[in-house]
Amino acid sequence: MKKIAVLSLLITFASFSSFAQDGIKFEHDSWEAVVSKAKAENKLIFLDAYTSWCGPCKMLQKNVFPDQALGSYFNQNFLSTKIDMEKGEGPSIARKFAVRAYPTLFFIDPNTEQVVHKILGYKNVAQLKAMGAAALSKLEVSRTR
Repeated sequence: MKKIAVLSLLITFASFSSFAQDGIKFEHDSWEAVVSKAKAENKLIFLDAYTSWCGPCKMLQKNVFPDQALGSYFNQNFLSTKIDMEKGEGPSIARKFAVRAYPTLFFIDPNTEQVVHKILGYKNVAQLKAMGAAALSKLEVSRTR
């Protein structure tokens, strides 16, 4: 009987924790669909240009992107996507945005598909949040001109 009660509690806890929104929510759709959705939501696109073999890319995925406060900020302000630059649409997107190193993190205006801000390499949570804020302020400046 105790085993059944413990098992029931574990299942209940697991089901509640699966609904929790931790970290940055990434769209897993075509580039065209991401651009359309970002336009509709009036958000900048945050693009993580990565490869499967990139160590710093894996560190971002493990240590930075899951951060709850960063996720809250990014999910409110950006439409985020990550694309493996060696698979599917990746090579054409890598050419389009002149990706030369990994990871490269972009903030892109969906209306023009122009890069507002670009970051090379691993950044911690505080650095990435600050760079997101810088991208938003650059966009505001460019839109007021």
